[in-house]
Amino acid sequence: MTKRHVSLPEEAEAGLSEFLEAVDSRLTAAGPDAEESTCDVVQDVLVDLHGDREAYERWQAGKDVSPAERVRLQGYDPCNTTLEAEYYAEKDEDTFERSKHLQWLWRQFDATPMADNIAFALRFRQMLANHLFEEAGDDLRIFKGVTFSYGHNISVGDNTVIHDDVHLDDRGKLTIGDRVSISDTAHVYSHDHDVVDQTEVRNYHTMIEDDARVTYDAMVTAGVCVGENSLVGARATVTGDVPPHHVVVGQPAKSVRVKPGFEDEAPEVEGRLVDNAETRELGYALGDINRFDEFGRDPKLSRPVQPHREP
Repeated sequence: MTKRHVSLPEEAEAGLSEFLEAVDSRLTAAGPDAEESTCDVVQDVLVDLHGDREAYERWQAGKDVSPAERVRLQGYDPCNTTLEAEYYAEKDEDTFERSKHLQWLWRQFDATPMADNIAFALRFRQMLANHLFEEAGDDLRIFKGVTFSYGHNISVGDNTVIHDDVHLDDRGKLTIGDRVSISDTAHVYSHDHDVVDQTEVRNYHTMIEDDARVTYDAMVTAGVCVGENSLVGARATVTGDVPPHHVVVGQPAKSVRVKPGFEDEAPEVEGRLVDNAETRELGYALGDINRFDEFGRDPKLSRPVQPHREP
């Protein structure tokens, strides 16, 4: 079964296209030395998308606003916000600065009624992905509530669909191929924590190859490769590489069969999926930062862990 072609009324289409082209152009031109910063563009777009222009101009003119109004209006500017990934010690500060601003626009757009207008919202997110992701292929379909760590460590191919409320963790690196489908509430990770000291983080390169499907509520752990044309069953937990053309299910996921018609192409699998994450670990250097234990534990009680490999 295929999908139907759906189009908006001509007047609505013209307005949406004009808006998308304007935001895309402003984000392309924005920068530290440009007339507008990325923060400026994001703030201006969000004020209008949330219908708060009158209150914003009243506030800018120095007129009275309530404390709640002021917090709301300040929050349209991503420079007045923090995101979880901002606290990650190993992130690249310069790269993350712009990514944060674009991610804030993405998240706050999803909080507007327009996020449910599929014909517009898919194109808006494609436009943002072109600016935010390391690589964004053509004809991406990214639905509402998709989150990521940074955004700039994600590469996605052509004609891929990512459904509602998926989490794409790119604290390490995440590569998603062409014609991939990731279903609602799936989680794909590229970082993991030490078993003894959970503050010790290791980053990996996680891959989902062409034509693979990760179905409802599944979890792909850090450093895994989901092979070409494979299928990860609903609520599966994938802790090892999924061979091409195989169907895997369970917790931990195991191969239960090969897709019909691909028996001659699929490799044989015996037992558990093979964990090759160690070969895909990404080193990083923390540099000179103020280190602390977020749980407030006595350092004398913490077992020393092995340091990361430097890049």
